[in-house]
This record gives sequence, structure tokens and C-alpha cells, in this order.
Amino acid sequence: MVSIAVNRGRENVAMLGIGAYRPQRLVSNDEVCEVLDSTDEWIYERTGIRNRRWVSGDETLRSIAAAAGERALRNSGIDRSKIGALILATSSWLKLTPHGAPSVASDIGMNGIAAFDLTSGCGGFGYGLGVAADMIRAGSAEYVLLIGAETMTVGLDPTDRGTAMIFGDGAGAVVVGPSEENGISPTVWGSDGEHADAIMQDIDFLEYMHRAQAMQGLDPATDPVGRMSLRMEGQQVFRWAAVTLPRALSTALELSDVAKEDIDVFIPHQANARISELMKKNLGLADEIPMANDIENTGNTSAASIPLAMEEMLVTGKAKGGQTALLLGFGAGLSYAGQVVTLPPAPEEPSF
Repeated sequence: MVSIAVNRGRENVAMLGIGAYRPQRLVSNDEVCEVLDSTDEWIYERTGIRNRRWVSGDETLRSIAAAAGERALRNSGIDRSKIGALILATSSWLKLTPHGAPSVASDIGMNGIAAFDLTSGCGGFGYGLGVAADMIRAGSAEYVLLIGAETMTVGLDPTDRGTAMIFGDGAGAVVVGPSEENGISPTVWGSDGEHADAIMQDIDFLEYMHRAQAMQGLDPATDPVGRMSLRMEGQQVFRWAAVTLPRALSTALELSDVAKEDIDVFIPHQANARISELMKKNLGLADEIPMANDIENTGNTSAASIPLAMEEMLVTGKAKGGQTALLLGFGAGLSYAGQVVTLPPAPEEPSF
């Protein structure tokens, strides 16, 4: 009989360090409205957004993901040689092949480790956190670097009132590893593919290729190639969120065996300030519980949104390491993922 060596998993897992990267370019509502038919007041009233960050110069998804991951490593104090896997949660990596995580791992001096992309829209960080924690509990890795990174503006139609004012770019990362006390509850997650078209890429790659051929005169009846863009039915998403997410939050509390009165901080995906307020109210969280509002100056950064919001709260003192936080990501799919977590220490190397 062959003897198989098995890594021993760890029952208790936590986020040990956090890092982030915010692109240099700050874009105001007024600048967006130079192209978009809207106003600063209208955008803020309906979304809670005043500014957002857009990549510029030599900033790319690859570079900002690596920068956030590097900061998370340094802030955690964990030697990179102990990292067994890197998960890149993103929906805006520009190629299906090669996927992004191996390149990012190489860029931060960890070439050779297990590295894979996880695409689950705005719920990507929550999905990634669940996968990372379960990998460590199963013994597949001792430590995992989870990075949520997006360059949403690459695929935006600047004239689309449903998306152009909402999305921004950025990256946030956490080191997940064993701890004395458990700091990551079981993940509550789900999806609603019946209504998946509420958030979607407007044309697929095959149709885009056909349109490109038409531009070369091969099929003059086909529409001009244009660009692939993200489209969203905001009201449909809002209605889905209002019904689905409060139940998900309640289930997360039940599975973690934590009462809502024990929650110190609420960090929802930064999709819309109105949705965040509605979730907090429907869940019955106390008014004095701090709630992330990174959307005001960062916008909706999809899979990067929760770690960016978490980092902002820790840096500004709105939250403190060791506190109990309720997380929930949601969006394309339509999908969601949430956990009750213990917050990592405030970063010694913040992103701002």
C-alpha cells in the first residue's frame, strides 16, 4: 500500500493582514458629466458617489493587483515563502488565456505556487475568502493570498447612464492563514441565474469577432465593431438585492453563531449607498454600528470593493483590528457571498 502524506488542515482561520492600491487618477462627478448626460447632484443622490478612481499612465490590472498583494504580505508579517496559493478575484482581466493569477504571483516573487482566477462579479472577494479559508482548513495550503482587483473602466461606455457613473478601479488583498481563534465563519453564498442578464457584457467574444470582420468589409450588413461594454438594469438589481440580501445576511449570522448585537462593523459591497442603508435597516443593525461608505470616493470596484472598504475603515479608525464584522458581496450572476469575520490589524502601509 502506498503511503500518502497529507497536510494537516487548520480549523481556525483568519485574515492576518490587508493591503490595497488606489489608482492615482481621481475622477469627480463633474468630470464624468462632461460626457454623460447627468449632474453631480443627481449622481450623488442616487448612488452616494462623489468621486471614483480610474487607472491611468502605466497602471494596469496586473500592476495594481501586485501592488495590493505586496502590501498585504508586508502588513501581515508572513514570509512569502509560506504562501501556498494565490487567488485573483476579478472580472476584468483582459485575456481568458493566460489567466492573471500566475503572472501576479510571479510579479511579487512567488512564481511556482498554485495560482488561479476566480470570476464571480462583485461577489468575487466573498467567494474567494470562502475558498481560501476552506483550502487552509482542508490542508491544501497553509497560507493563501487573496486579491480582489478590477479595472472596470476598461469596458465602460462613458455615455451609459446605467454604468458610467458607478464603476471605478482598484485592488485590495488579504493574507488568510491559521490563527488561535477562528476569524472567518462559513460562507453563505448563492446565485440567481434566472435573472443573470440584469448585469451583463453586451456582446460575446464570437459576436465581437464577427463585427470586427465586418469592419474589414467581410460582412457589410453587420453593425460596426464598437466595443464590448458592461450593461446593468439598475432597478432590477435593486429589487433583487432588497429581497435576497437581507435573508443572506441573517443566514450568515445564524451560521456564525453570532447575534446581530455582537456585530461591531458592517462592510457590504460598495454597489450603491442606498442599497447599503436598506440592508442595514432591514437587518435591524443599530444606527451606531459603523458601515463602510468607501463608495463615496472610490465608486463601485466590484471584486475589489470589500477589501478596499475594509482597508479604508481600518486606516481612518472607523473600525479596529480584532472587531467582528459582517461582510456581504453581491452582483453579477446574480450572485452573493457573505461571512462574519474578525478584522485584520490596521495596515502599517496604507493605500492613502
